[in-house]
Amino acid sequence: MSDTLRQPTAPQSTPYIGRFAPTPSGALHLGSLVAALGSYLDARAHGGLWRLRIDDLDAARSRPATASQIVQQLADHGLLADDAIVWQSTQASHYHAALAHLQALGVVYRCQCSRSTLRAAASAGLLLEGLAGPIYPGTCRHNPPAIGQAAGWRLIVPSGTLRLTDRFLGELTQSLPHTLGDPLLMRSDGVFAYHLAEVVDNQTMGITDVVRGADLAPLTPLHVALQQMLYPHTRPPRYGHLPLVLGEDGRKLSKTNHAVPLDSRCARQNLIAAAHYLNLAIFDETATIDALLHDWTSQWAATRGMR
Repeated sequence: MSDTLRQPTAPQSTPYIGRFAPTPSGALHLGSLVAALGSYLDARAHGGLWRLRIDDLDAARSRPATASQIVQQLADHGLLADDAIVWQSTQASHYHAALAHLQALGVVYRCQCSRSTLRAAASAGLLLEGLAGPIYPGTCRHNPPAIGQAAGWRLIVPSGTLRLTDRFLGELTQSLPHTLGDPLLMRSDGVFAYHLAEVVDNQTMGITDVVRGADLAPLTPLHVALQQMLYPHTRPPRYGHLPLVLGEDGRKLSKTNHAVPLDSRCARQNLIAAAHYLNLAIFDETATIDALLHDWTSQWAATRGMR
């Protein structure tokens, strides 16, 4: 069985709405600026809106002061959102409704397996590594936890081969049972996972286009499949994944790897460095930030128009 999950170009009557969605576990760094700049330019090049979502679902990893710092860093680099900020921590009712819908469809099940247990099993060679960690073998699907026992919820991923078109990477093809396994949608402590929140937020925010880092490309078939389960009568967003910024050790720059935070006093230089990763030309390194963004928007429209 093969399912094609393609996102055709939206009708002209559909307004473009993009977004940038940082997690406030640390300040923005060059890698996150590349993602922010790319998503911003794509929105501007299509005459659309650019919205900001703060992914603060996990209170243990999120700090209000860091969220404020991120908003200020974006402003210092000329990247201003077009609407009020959406905070995931205020959207729980939407996530609960989505999970209840999936429960009614019979496509989720309770699971008590912890991440550390699965990683240990993978290290011991008992589980295969997938595109986003150990491939969950469906243990609790076949042997459910006792009633009343703390447990999270996992999605039964669709079988068959899923294909979709990424605007920048081309065709993405996956068989989710073999590449990801059944993903966790809500942890046993009640915290919703990125997959569910991302898909629900895109729907409630009216997002038409998701432009983000290429590290999230392997999750896109899952997100599109989940979106079609929850909102079968709504067109999925179009997706485009941007180049990653790698450190000297070859790993992606990230907060986990202690990437150097952006210094807003060097905002123009930071933007120029980010633009290099996006293959944008810099004709005048002394230009104002507004002038640089205006010129790059024109370049983006000419080279990365909607496909």
